[in-house]
Parts: sequence; C-alpha cells; structure tokens
Amino acid sequence: MPEASHIKLSMAEPDVAVLTFDAADKGANVLSQPVLLELERHLNQLEARKDLKGLIVDSAKPGIFIFGADVREFAAAKNITREQTIDMTTRGRKLFQRLSRFPCVTVAAIDGGCFGGGAELSMWCDRRIMSDSPKAQMGFPEVKLGIYPGWGGTARAPRLIGLANAVEMVTSGENVDAHAAASMGLISDVVPSDRLRQAAVNLIRAENQSQQYLADRQRWDGPISMSETELSFLGATASAYIQQQTKGQYPAPMAALEVMMGAAGVDIEAACKAEAEGFASLFGSPINRALLNVFFLTDRNKKETGVADPNVKPKPIATVGLFGAGIMGAGIAATSVRRDMPVTITDAVTKALAGGVQKVLEEVSFNKATRGPDPQRMLKYAPLVNATTSDSEFGQCDLVIEAIIENPKAKQELYARIEPLLKEGAILASNTSAISIARLAEGLKRPDRFCGIHFFNPVRRMPLVEVIRAPKTSDETVATAVAYAKSIGKSPIVVNDGPGFLVNRLLLPYMTEALELLREGVEIKAVERAAKNFGMPMGPITLYDVVGLDTCYHAGHVMKEAFPDRVVESPILEAMFKAGRIGQKAGVGFFAYKGNQGQGQPDPTLADVIGPHIRGKQKLPDDQIIHRLFLPMVLEATRILAEKKVAAPQDVDLGLIFGTGFPPFKGGLLFWADTIGAAKIVELLKPFESLGERYKPTPMLLDLAKSGRGFYDLAK
Repeated sequence: MPEASHIKLSMAEPDVAVLTFDAADKGANVLSQPVLLELERHLNQLEARKDLKGLIVDSAKPGIFIFGADVREFAAAKNITREQTIDMTTRGRKLFQRLSRFPCVTVAAIDGGCFGGGAELSMWCDRRIMSDSPKAQMGFPEVKLGIYPGWGGTARAPRLIGLANAVEMVTSGENVDAHAAASMGLISDVVPSDRLRQAAVNLIRAENQSQQYLADRQRWDGPISMSETELSFLGATASAYIQQQTKGQYPAPMAALEVMMGAAGVDIEAACKAEAEGFASLFGSPINRALLNVFFLTDRNKKETGVADPNVKPKPIATVGLFGAGIMGAGIAATSVRRDMPVTITDAVTKALAGGVQKVLEEVSFNKATRGPDPQRMLKYAPLVNATTSDSEFGQCDLVIEAIIENPKAKQELYARIEPLLKEGAILASNTSAISIARLAEGLKRPDRFCGIHFFNPVRRMPLVEVIRAPKTSDETVATAVAYAKSIGKSPIVVNDGPGFLVNRLLLPYMTEALELLREGVEIKAVERAAKNFGMPMGPITLYDVVGLDTCYHAGHVMKEAFPDRVVESPILEAMFKAGRIGQKAGVGFFAYKGNQGQGQPDPTLADVIGPHIRGKQKLPDDQIIHRLFLPMVLEATRILAEKKVAAPQDVDLGLIFGTGFPPFKGGLLFWADTIGAAKIVELLKPFESLGERYKPTPMLLDLAKSGRGFYDLAK
C-alpha cells in the first residue's frame, strides 16, 4: 500500500519549486510526525539541486495554510523527560531552520489560517506573503495551551518584526490579519488569492536580483539591536500588563516574555537553545495538561451532533423568530444577525420592541477600532431585522425562540397562540433558564418539535448554549438546535430536562455554600478572595449581585422543591430579597453600586440585614473555603452523571468553563477532581459530614474511590 502523501512537490516555473501542504484524509494541515518526516525528505531532495532560484511553501486546503503541531501527538508525549522534550523541540526547529539557510530564496505563500508551528515554519522562510482573504491570519496560540512556541518562534519572530511586536504576538496568543502583518513587516505583500503564487514567483525574482534576502539572513542570525533602556522599559511594561491579564495563574506568557528578553542580546542559536530549555519547563506541567484538556473538550464539542444516531440530520435554519426583545431576546437576535441570518422580533411592549431593535443594530454594527457603531455596518445589517407586532409574520420562520418573562402560564399562552401559525417542520424553543421543558410542552400539538435553547447572559460573550431535551423532543429537533447554535458561533451541550438543567444546578451548591460560610461567621472578603485565588472570574457573593438575588431566591425555591434533602434555603438570601437588596440592577445587594455601574463597594448598612443570621465569627484558610465551595459541586456533578442528564463528564466541564467562567487552567471541575483523586475527595469530605446530606459521598464517588478510577475513565 503506497504511503499517504501530505506534501506535494511541483514546479511553478522551471527554476521555482513549490511544496504544497495537503494532508491526506484530513480537513486541515497539521504538523504531525509523518508530515515532518515527509517535509524533511523533500528538503533533502531539493537542497541537492543546483538549478533552483526559489522555493515556495503553500497549501491546497481552502482557507488553511497550516494549523500548527498535531496537538494529540503533543498530549501523548506529555510524560516524556525534560531532555526528551528539549530534543523534540530542537529537532523540529532545526528542520524549519533549514528554510532560512536554503540554497535559494524561500517564500511562504499564506492563503488561510497560519498558526502555531505553521507560523513558525513560515517565519523561518526568507519572505512571507499573504492573501487578502479574511481567513488569512497568523498567530501563536500556544500560550492558550500553557506553553509557548517551541520551534524557534520566540527567537525568530523578534528578529523579523522587532521585540515589542513579537512580545505582543507571542504572549497574547492573538492572531493578526494580513494588513496588520504587513504593517509590522512580518510579510512582504498582500495580494488577492488568485495572484498569490505569481506574487511569490515575482518576489523570488526580485530577491535574486537584489540579494537582499542574503543580507537579512545574516542580520537575523545575530543579536537584536536594542538599547538597555529600551529593553528595560519594554520588559517592565510587558510584565505588568501580563500580570494584570493572567493574575499570575497562567505562567506561559511570562515565561515567553522572559525567554525573549533574555535572548535579545545573543545570536539565533543561543536564543533557540534558551527557548527549548524554557519550553521544557512548561511542557507536561499541570497547567499545560489542564489547558490541553480544554482544547480537547472544545474539539470534541465541535464534532458532536447532539444525537447518537448518525443518520439523523439537522433541518436547515435560514430564518429565526424571537418573542421578547429584552436583554436576552435582543442578544440572541444580534448573534443570529451577525451571522447574516434574518430575524423577526417582537415584544408585547412597543417601547421595549423599539429599544430591543436599537440594541440589536448597535451590537452588530459595533466597531472595535472606533469603539462605537459603524454606520456602514448598520446599513448592511438593518434589512435583516424585521420588527413586528403581528404574529403572522413568524409563520415563515424555521426556528422560533421564546425569550419572555419566566412565567410558565405566560409562556404556554404564547405557545398556544403561535404554534398553529408555524410552518410544517418549524421548531419552537424556549430560552428559559429554570422552567421544566416537559412542563412547558404540555398542551403543544407537536411536542416533538419543542426544546429548550438556553443562552447565557451576556449572549455576545458567553459561548455556551444548553439545548434542553424533554422526553418527547425528537432527535431531529435536538440535532437542528445544536446545528443552529454552532452556526452562530456557540458551543451547545445537550442536557436532558430537569431542575436547573446543567449549569444552574451545579452553580446552586457553590453559591448556597458561600452564604452558609457567611452564616458561620466567615467574612465576605475571605470567601471572595478564596474563590478568586482558585481562579473564578468573580467571587460567589459578587455573583449573587450580578445574577440578581431575586432570581436566585426564586430559583432556590425550585431547587429546594426538587432536592429537599440537600438544598439549603438561606435566611440571608430571604432577608436580602425582602429588603430589596437584589444586586446590581437595584444599585445595592451585598455591595453598593454607584449609578448601577462599576465595581461594587462595601456597604456598612449590609450588617443590619444579614447580621441577625450570622452565628459568631471565624477565620478559615483558603483551602478549606475552596473545599466548602467546590466539593459540593463535584458531588452534584456525580448525581447529574448518574441520572444521565448529560452524555459524558466532558459536558460537565465544558459547561462550567463556558457557562460560568470556571478556570480553564484547572481543566474543568471533574478534570480538577481527577487530579485530586476520588479517594482523596472522600477523605476531604469527612470533616463536613455534620453539615448534612449535601456533603455525603455519592455511590458514584465511592465506587471511583474504591476502583482507583477517575471521572474521565467513565467516558472510555
């Protein structure tokens, strides 16, 4: 059987060779070991030729140059030794480095995504050109995996584009488009896709004429020309910014900064050696493993259809209808319109409808550069928004989402009114965050075409969507809802119907336990500090204010009714609700908010409300507070898995990371639990047994502790 070809050799002209990456049987080009070996064979062959004036490296994959290293190979190698890691990165770097010392001009012709190892390969070429396609972007996303570029990127990039530009690219992990790349000198030209190869040939001719590439090779092999003052200033400002962004919880950006700053005054070989040694300190670390897990969670989610039957296909969604033009309705509408999907929207209150449409247009036309609405974008998207007060205009929608008040009776009355108007095959969905989908489906003529599609607030920023399946919801409806969510850039998780669905059910024990800690006399600032030190984007007390204590109060009643044995109804929450201290929207909750905006400030009047419900005063170490907050979440996750509310532990972890901001550098709730071990968690729960059923180890946890398995083993 012939060996699969990943790189095709051809001739653009008699003296110009082309290596075209086109990975066999794959949708994207990745730099796996077979690909690297094939590249090595081609370079060996081409280096021996005396007739070549140039070598072009390009791709046959539409919209893709090279997406970087094969992450699965990296993950499989995470247990190798430090010396083996250094050897692994050095071999890859030396292979790419040959492009910078080739017997002829080397040019990367980039017409699509060029990331990670792909960006490094292109940077070792003498020159780079990019197409003007929106998909043509370049970046180093490695810091998002807890590492930094290891095939010479931290050494080569500063010499090509300057240390400041390289520090920004490498430590941020963000991409640059063709025009930004051109402005920093990373590429030589931006041309239309259909002229890319000819432009590369022309560039080779020009370089052979001027011989400038030879002078650049010599210059880029040496130290970076930068004064000590400039170097110190850049290091100080970049370090402060990185600390602000990472809060010290992601070491890779700072490690990348240190290796680039430290290697600025040495030659390229010494810089590459320093890179490899620093890379080895990050590779296989707990944070690298956790972030790799998040990568695989996301990758898995991209491939999920939401149903087990591979023969079930989603129906196409071309038009969407929204009932409710409030914060959630307008947010869902804007997210759909931004993907060029026509939306029909209405609201029972005319003023609310007008305000909602205005919010939609402002959001979809927002220009990051000007930090305001772009009139041209507004003109482009305005025809896609149909504001109406007539139910009949929803008759042609493929999907209608209800986002009105959280009242079952009001929702069911709306369904009874609009279901008869929907066309054959149309799907009706609710954005409810708490009400049972099976309950809402009562009275529907076609409950098989009804489901929950629960977005999170703010819709524009929160990637998670819970697709809630009731007992009568069809596979086709679920698959269609999942496909729609993906089409508008969201990450959907299918959850079987039940109180709190997935995310809110897991959040309840976390937030409830925070109030129990307050009742026991632990200070608010101690609870907040422990949660944020763990990595949460905000403390649980602040989260109460953001969500709204009224919402939490009513949700607590629902959950208490469903799980009376372990849900605690806090008298603190009831007192706050009755006092009207319901959070940011009221200007006061656990904290005071000036003008309903900004960061909350301590409010001395809070003690009058919660003081009567606090028993004594005590100080607890951070680790004990963390166990109190997060171990009940782990226990609730075991119950969710046992009840088969989600398909796998990975759904729990992705849901919490994308739906609550659970720290990615922990890898997810159950990934974090696996790093502790089930047996150890059982031991950690023992001091809290007196607190009741909510701290009692579940049968699943006890079984894992006995067998020595982890949560992720359940998915195998």
